[in-house]
Formats: sequence, C-alpha cells, structure tokens
Amino acid sequence: MSDRYKYTDKDGYYFVTASVVDWVDVFTRDIYRDILLNSFRFCQQHQGLMIYAWVLMPNHFHMICSFRDRNA
Repeated sequence: MSDRYKYTDKDGYYFVTASVVDWVDVFTRDIYRDILLNSFRFCQQHQGLMIYAWVLMPNHFHMICSFRDRNA
C-alpha cells in the first residue's frame, strides 16, 4: 500500500471522502450499508477512530475524524 492515503499525523483532524468504483449505488442496499457501518464501529471500538460527523450517500461517504489516543 502506498503512503498516499495513510494518516500519520496523530494530532490531525481529517476530512475523508471515499467513493464506489464507477459510482454504483451500493449503499442503497442494507447489506452493503451495514458492512460499512459495522466497519466504522469496529474502528471506533478497537482502532481508536473518533468520528465527529459523517454522511452516507448512495455511492460515497464523507467523514470528519481523528485518532482517539493521539499519543499511541
């Protein structure tokens, strides 16, 4: 994996956007939306992700986030 999309500044706040290839509306289906939201929850509980705001669109999402333990 490249360093291009890694968040290395533990003190930073990030605006993250991710989209689906070819802008396919996958998040309109419960199963795919639940996979993404469960991944968010896992990262919050086990990886120190702090989510301040997020929006889920049919084919992409936006999030404002940071690290919980900035000294780790």
